[in-house]
Parts: sequence; structure tokens; C-alpha cells
Amino acid sequence: MIISFLSGFDQVLKEVALALAPIFVIVCFFQWFVLRMEREDFINIVKGFILTFLGIALFLQGVYAGFMPLGQKMGFIIGALPYNWILIPIGFFLGFAAILAEPAVHVMNQQVERVSAGYIPQKIMLYSVSFGVAISVALAMARILYGIPLAYILIPGYLLAFLMMRYTNETFISIAFDSGGVATGPMTVSFILAMSIGVATAIEGRDPVQEGFGLIALVALAPILTVLTLGFLYSKLYKDLEEDDPEQIEGN
Repeated sequence: MIISFLSGFDQVLKEVALALAPIFVIVCFFQWFVLRMEREDFINIVKGFILTFLGIALFLQGVYAGFMPLGQKMGFIIGALPYNWILIPIGFFLGFAAILAEPAVHVMNQQVERVSAGYIPQKIMLYSVSFGVAISVALAMARILYGIPLAYILIPGYLLAFLMMRYTNETFISIAFDSGGVATGPMTVSFILAMSIGVATAIEGRDPVQEGFGLIALVALAPILTVLTLGFLYSKLYKDLEEDDPEQIEGN
């Protein structure tokens, strides 16, 4: 069982090594010629790289061996049911849960809270991105079930995003588009994408490549809209507080 689980692990190690090697080389370059940190600090950085390498490799191996086959099998079985409309609420809950477990989203939210000095709490950011991805996965399932063209969702969605940018400050605009990027991480791509491919395979007349991979475009769009909405609400709230008590706002 363990041997079958580790099948292809050598290839995963090579991929992770190739991905981390340029970053490690750059860090070493700056250490030798610019930073010149203490030996102990640099050794801690090297240890961090080793742990990162092992963690990503084991994580990806688990994704390839477990998550992707599970997602595809589950999507195929549910998609073949006569009441496959249930995929829409299931997609909503799975999309929400996948982002809660997405490492890159947690890192971004922590950085946002730190840089904004607590003005944008990471919990609010997490739930905003999670809700956006939940909606996008539900839409993706509905699109596969009913054959809705991807352009009918993406074009109005991005037009709405560009319109909302006029009413949101630059901080939230930057965070919104970064949220769209981090939301398409390994959890979403591995499990949810595999599930959508399984659904498209089970439904007659659906192309698994075209229908399945359209999910990533939707996942990248939805968090942009939800975070821009959050920015609009923050701006309105701050404006209302300023009108109610301008002296307190200036004091803060």
C-alpha cells in the first residue's frame, strides 16, 4: 500500500526541486554579496528551505495519489445521477471548504492583516475569498450541467469588476486581484478541478477538457468581485464614521 502511494514520488521531488532551486540560488547570491547575515540566521533559512521542499513534495504526492482520483471519481458518480442538480450546492460547500484549507490564501491574509496594521482582519479576508470561490464552483457546476458558455459568465464578471474598481480604493484593488491568483492553488486545482472533469465526463455531450478547465477562470474571477465588494463596504463604513465623528477619525 505504501509502495503504491509513493509511486511517481521521484518525479514529484524533481519538480519541486526545479521550482525551489531558482529562489534558493537568489537567496544565496544576496547572502554572499548583499545581506551577509549571521551564519546562524542563514542556516535557519536553509533549514526552512529543506522543510519547505519536503512539505511541498509530500503534499503534492498526496494530491496526485489521493485528492485527484477521489475528486474525479466523486464528480463522475454524482454527475451520472438523475438528480445531478445536487452538484450545485455540493460545489458551493466544497469550494468554501477548499479555500479554508488553501495554504497560499492563509499566507496572503496574514500579510494583508500585518501590512494594514489590523485594518483588514485575516478572518474577514478568508471568508470573503472562500465565499467567492464557493459561488464560482457552484456556477462552474451549473455551467457544466446546463451547457452555459463560459464567456456568458466571464465577460459580464470582469466588466463588473472593472466598474467596481472605480468605487474601491487602490489597496483593495491590489488585494482583490492577488486573491484571484492565490485562490487557484493546489487544493482547488487538484480536487475541485478533478471533480469538474469527472462531472463533464459523466454527462453526455460535454467536453471534459473544455468544461473542466473553465473552472479555473471562474475561481480566479469570483474572489476579485467579493474582495472588491468588501473594499466598497469598508470605504462606505469609513465614510459614514467620518461623517458621524470626524474628530475621532482624525485622532486615529
